[in-house]
Amino acid sequence: MSVDWDEIRRRLDAAAAALELKEAPSSADRESVLKARARSLASEPESSDEPCERLDIVEFRLASEAYALESSYIREIQPLKNCVPLPSVPPFVVGIVNMRGRILSVVDLKEFFDLPGKGPGESDKVIVIGDERMEFGILADAVIGARAIPLDSIEPPISTLSEIGAEYIRGIAEARLIILDARKILGDESIVVRQEEG
Repeated sequence: MSVDWDEIRRRLDAAAAALELKEAPSSADRESVLKARARSLASEPESSDEPCERLDIVEFRLASEAYALESSYIREIQPLKNCVPLPSVPPFVVGIVNMRGRILSVVDLKEFFDLPGKGPGESDKVIVIGDERMEFGILADAVIGARAIPLDSIEPPISTLSEIGAEYIRGIAEARLIILDARKILGDESIVVRQEEG
């Protein structure tokens, strides 16, 4: 059986010509498409998403990790000065400080969470946190700064964080930023040092 290549070429040429005629829009079609595009470009983009809710935080360093607390719980940040150690307190309690007439205990979360790191140093900062129930200072190696992060960017804590107190972790944000739950820390009876314990 022989193949008539000339016939096949004629059919392909005819099909290509038909496609070219069919694909070429008329000038009215072109004008209609251009007007629709112009209207689309001139209109303001529709915001399908509602404004993203954000969480205001203060970021700080403990050991080699980045941590954060919700800024609504932070009363002030001061350099660690004149911290007086107390006898018969848990090892995570660094001591007490006088901040403008308020006597506050200072807690080392590295010790509380059993994180590696040195003891208090001259460059350390005290982040005073508080709510209606409690107020005390948290020792930080350094304070990075304040910023807002999208709430939907916060992931639940990963299971490997259980040994450093996952119950105190609100979530993990970008770049492995660990967001602590200030309300749980302030409400934890094991952190509170009662006078009768001394």
